[in-house]
Parts: sequence; structure tokens; C-alpha cells
Amino acid sequence: MKQPRILIGGIGNIFHGDDGFGVEVARRLLDERLPEEVRVVDFGIRGYDFAFALMDGYEATIMVDAVKRGGTPGTLYLIEVDPNGLAGDSSPADAHAMNPFRVVQFAKQMGGEMGRVLLLGCEAESFGSEEEGAMGLSAPVEAAIEPTVSRVRGLVESILACQAVGN
Repeated sequence: MKQPRILIGGIGNIFHGDDGFGVEVARRLLDERLPEEVRVVDFGIRGYDFAFALMDGYEATIMVDAVKRGGTPGTLYLIEVDPNGLAGDSSPADAHAMNPFRVVQFAKQMGGEMGRVLLLGCEAESFGSEEEGAMGLSAPVEAAIEPTVSRVRGLVESILACQAVGN
């Protein structure tokens, strides 16, 4: 039976406070012993790199990013993304910023066939100001890193197990 390939993408800008969350999670995951079917990449703000990686035929993609949904900082959200249901701006991804939904949409427009796409987001406290920037994560977002790493490991195990039984 063919094993699925899973892409884990850390997204964010380390110069904008909590926006560096996905990058830090990817860095920690790179130190983990994960199954060989898993590829972890720190995409940072490189939208084009991420879009082209999405086109490599992964059976599942887990994006890790900071989000603003109005919840308590440090709260984790698991969001299922339907690549076929994304609508909106048809312009290409910005090479100096990263909106994961626009990147998925862009990859789809370029003919990419994606499997399951998940966004594991952490409620941000602050992205810093545009003028000043702000390096470093806030305390609640920093505290969410290890639970996120654990959650990613659980998602990987679940995806691999589902594929193994033919679901």
C-alpha cells in the first residue's frame, strides 16, 4: 500500500511578533523524529515556494500559522481548508507576504491537485507595528508551541493510520 506524503509548512514573519509562530513550530519539528513520509519546511513568507510545494502531490498538507480570530491569545484552532471552495482575489501570491489561503488558491489556479489541507492556527496576541516590527513571540503564543508540536505529531499519526486502513 502506498504511504501518504505529508507536507508540514511553517508560515510567518519572525520580524512581526507572534507572526513568527509557524516558523518556530517548523524549527522545532525539524528536530523531531518524524516518519519518512513527512516533509517539514519553514516557508516563512515565501508564498511562491509554498505554492510550488503544494503542487508536488502531497496527500495531506498541514499549515502552521498565527491567526487573528478574536479568541484568547495562545488558543489553537484546527481549520479544514477546501482548496476547491476558496474564492476571491485571482492575483498571484505576494512574494513578500504570506496569506496561506491565497497561496492554496494560487496553487490550485496553476493546476495543483491537493489532498487534504489543514491549517493549525494559534491565536496571536500581537503582530507588532509596521514601523517598528517586533521580534519574539508573546508569552501565551510561546506557551502554545509545544502543544502545537504535539498536535502536529497526532495529526500525522492519524493521517497515516487512516491511509493504512484505506480511509
